[in-house]
Amino acid sequence: MADQFDLVVIGAGPGGYVCAIRAAQLGLKVACVEKRDALGGTCLNVGCIPSKALLHASELYAEANGHLADMGINTKGVSLDLEKMMSFKDDGVDGNTKGVAFLFKKNKIEPVYGAGKILSAGKVEVALNEGGTRVLEAKNIVIATGSDVMPLPGVEIDEDKIVSSTGALDLKEVPKHLLVVGGGVIGLELGSVWSRLGAKVTVVEFLDRIIPGTDDEVAKNFQRILKKQGFEFKLGMKVTGIDKTNKGLKVSVEPAKGGDTQVIEADIALVAIGRRPYTEGLGLEGAGVALDERGRVAIDDHFKTNVDGIYAIGDAIAGPMLAHKAEDEGVAVAEILAGQSGHVNYDTIPGVIYTAPEVATIGKTEEELKNAGVDYRVGKFPFSANGRAKVNMQTDGFVKILADAKTDRVLGVHILGTDAGNMIAEAGIAMEFGASAEDIARTCHAHPTLTEAVKEAALAVDGRALHM
Repeated sequence: MADQFDLVVIGAGPGGYVCAIRAAQLGLKVACVEKRDALGGTCLNVGCIPSKALLHASELYAEANGHLADMGINTKGVSLDLEKMMSFKDDGVDGNTKGVAFLFKKNKIEPVYGAGKILSAGKVEVALNEGGTRVLEAKNIVIATGSDVMPLPGVEIDEDKIVSSTGALDLKEVPKHLLVVGGGVIGLELGSVWSRLGAKVTVVEFLDRIIPGTDDEVAKNFQRILKKQGFEFKLGMKVTGIDKTNKGLKVSVEPAKGGDTQVIEADIALVAIGRRPYTEGLGLEGAGVALDERGRVAIDDHFKTNVDGIYAIGDAIAGPMLAHKAEDEGVAVAEILAGQSGHVNYDTIPGVIYTAPEVATIGKTEEELKNAGVDYRVGKFPFSANGRAKVNMQTDGFVKILADAKTDRVLGVHILGTDAGNMIAEAGIAMEFGASAEDIARTCHAHPTLTEAVKEAALAVDGRALHM
């Protein structure tokens, strides 16, 4: 006899486990299939959580070896214990994954450890990690399988010398020269970790800019800051091959538009050119589930595939590959399955790059507004004019607010600066409630805080910033 459930979720990453929890809260009997032996998916195990631990630890190390002496803090004798730092990271991962297991137990969700395959609508076969198979039957199935590393043609990732983000989180020593293939979020975050710990970092990016899709002014200023930190950028270039030698790697690079090849020697190469939906082995073709032109699971406005009873969320479908986007989709589909009105506002999903300084964005960029023919106004305020930033020596960056020229409604907010990832939440709430720049400008912000720069940028939309 097969096991009977109201809902089977395939994948226990942020989208899947949150979907399972919300569905259980709403009274559904839920099972969640996870191919790892630990819950939390890529994010908690080899993604968001461990990378943030290393970013935090490496930033403190860099500060200790940087300008703390200017504040009267003597840090002579500070040294790096990389093994201990990795242990700190692993402890954090373990605590988070056990936390999800606790939430499953609390909400009476059954975790099933193994690789799930959809046999048909309402039926999932699991190749159990412990051996054997188990068939789960459910009224509904949610695909929440996340994404996998995008391979670089002709280059084999061995997670030793040529690594993905997974291997870059577990290097045994600081490389003398780390070459990062890809100037996106993952490459710049992990490049920052190893740069702070002493590596020379070279970023090779196919496009003529870094962090594609981000506001162009933010990206250019961010690149300048990273160059001051020691990053070297080769933009408009592509990696055509990586050869292993006794001494390390020889990376062949040439202009994206064609031209002479140059060879760069490095100890480690990090391939970070993006991610792709993980749909391999799910049995989608046999079950009749349609994919779009980019290999993502095709859905309607309610996350439903073309097969009744099968839904999909997160990195497996279209949209930004962000954990919080997947979480909101998981809640929405659970509420829909319980007869409620689940919804996600894709215009107010923030994106954050957790470097130092951070980059945080929400809504439209200037380039998007220009291309759409929208008449807008810009308010911008630098952290160099913010009292808290000045006294703390955190003056890099600025806040930029884009508002509709006629209605003053906030259309986008872009922050480059310390703690930008937390400050962007204010913009998200404002935009969710349809706020104008004037609404933010007339909201009292505590002094002295970095958030005053958000208020000042809102004032600047109307040309009346007070401290600039």
